[in-house]
Amino acid sequence: MAGMTVAPRRWLARLAVAAGLLVTVGALLIAPATSASAHAVLQSSSPAASSVVPSGPSEVVLTFSESVRKVPGKIRIIAPDGSRADRGEPAFDNTVVTIPVSPDAGRGTYLVSFRVISADSHPVSGAFTYSVGAPSTPPADSGGDDSRADPVVSTAVKVARFLGYAGLVLLVGPVLVLAALWPQRLSRRGPTRLAWTGLGLVTVATLADLWLQVPYTAGGGLFEVSGEGFGTVFGSPFGAAHLVRLGLLAASVFLLRPMLARPAGRTDAIILAVLGVAALLTWPLAGHPAASPAPAVSVVVDAVHLGSMAVWLGGLLMLAVFLLRQADERELSAILPIWSRWAALAVSALLLGGTVQALIEVATPQALVSTTYGRLLLAKIALFAVVIGVAAYSRQLVRSRVAAQRPVPVRRAVWVELAVTAVVLGLSATLVQTPPARTASAESSDVSAGQFTTSLTSTLYTMQVELSPAERGNNSIHLYAYSKDNLPLPVKEWRATVALPSAGIEPIEVPLLPLTDNHAYGDISLPAAGEWQLKITARTTDIDQATVTATVPIR
Repeated sequence: MAGMTVAPRRWLARLAVAAGLLVTVGALLIAPATSASAHAVLQSSSPAASSVVPSGPSEVVLTFSESVRKVPGKIRIIAPDGSRADRGEPAFDNTVVTIPVSPDAGRGTYLVSFRVISADSHPVSGAFTYSVGAPSTPPADSGGDDSRADPVVSTAVKVARFLGYAGLVLLVGPVLVLAALWPQRLSRRGPTRLAWTGLGLVTVATLADLWLQVPYTAGGGLFEVSGEGFGTVFGSPFGAAHLVRLGLLAASVFLLRPMLARPAGRTDAIILAVLGVAALLTWPLAGHPAASPAPAVSVVVDAVHLGSMAVWLGGLLMLAVFLLRQADERELSAILPIWSRWAALAVSALLLGGTVQALIEVATPQALVSTTYGRLLLAKIALFAVVIGVAAYSRQLVRSRVAAQRPVPVRRAVWVELAVTAVVLGLSATLVQTPPARTASAESSDVSAGQFTTSLTSTLYTMQVELSPAERGNNSIHLYAYSKDNLPLPVKEWRATVALPSAGIEPIEVPLLPLTDNHAYGDISLPAAGEWQLKITARTTDIDQATVTATVPIR
């Protein structure tokens, strides 16, 4: 009876662990995006935001922190009377976007709204006003888009990335083990099925990435796609990398089929390895590394990081599911020392690659704790340290030759490694959709660039605050309200005050003008430098309201 109850308990424990992992990974994937989800920053504009110019400009020039590409129909200039003032297509030149403007649009306040694609394939959007002659009531952009992607689309993008990583693990592990470590007497059916499942997941995830990139960059819903949108995606570096990946996957099928069925020849193995390395490079070429300050280094390091992860986790999976259960003591005595060396090399590459990535993407120690990217990276490092400890224990068992005679302790350690690294995969899928710390820290409080930006959270809403030029004198402020689901939140009444207690300046009322349901604009004169206290109250219903505060450094 005791023997009959132990096995079910073990399976129940494993099911509980699996359920916990699914909940954890799911929570990571559906976590709301930060309020500033773009990975590039609008550094300046001509005319400047909130400025008053004597005569109408013939063009509006936007300058971003990195090169950007066009999203068709998503750049507009609205005249004071509500008509379109932009004429023709905007010109894109690396970091500069030039928008032709009708010279006879009249006096008053103009609204400029934009949505473009940053170099790392993520959307960048926003709006600002300028006035000709004298300010007037700002026009509303009835055709404008919210500054966020649809939350369903954003979540689907993370899920697709996670499935792609999982598929890579399921593909690489069986292929490597079957090619170099698999005992001839054992059936190859189980690992072969695992490899084909992995190939299918990578293919499906790649196709999903291409589909989702259209609404993700254009700001639409899951099925709001068009031929023009696909043309834009396919013509981008993101689309090119994914199409190349699909081609490499198709080519690898012809080599995988005989290799999975029987030991492969040396030439086929070399060709397949070359195809695999080329496919690995398509992941960093379609993401953050391609837009980093050192793109060549970042792309190579990220590919090494991803490949090492696939080798290590894929090998662990093969050990846990097949070898430690089916191989005999003599076979394990030969296999485990070789695998131990592989794992050590993979872990070393992971550590080296992760360190280089962190130095490039985080940039400053403060960004590790002050940005979402930095905090996710710290969590990933902490989990990775746990995995390293478990791996060291496993390696010690292998060296002491205990594992071949009593594989149960090693099997348990391998399952722990798999469990923790599954969560690490979820963190990685979230990291690739999170603004790098070097960008996010510059956005969160970038006074030197002439603008203060922050995100404030209350029980009712998240408030995005933009104040420029963050200097003594006249300043403009833009407020954007969002729900807990990252959707625009209509506000019935806005109130805001600023105060400088250190200089004895009592709260000053900020006159606010609603531009849209969730966007208000105001002008305020700040007479002295210092740490100003900004207090914002937004009433969302007849009875519900909440107040948030921020400290704004004024030079």
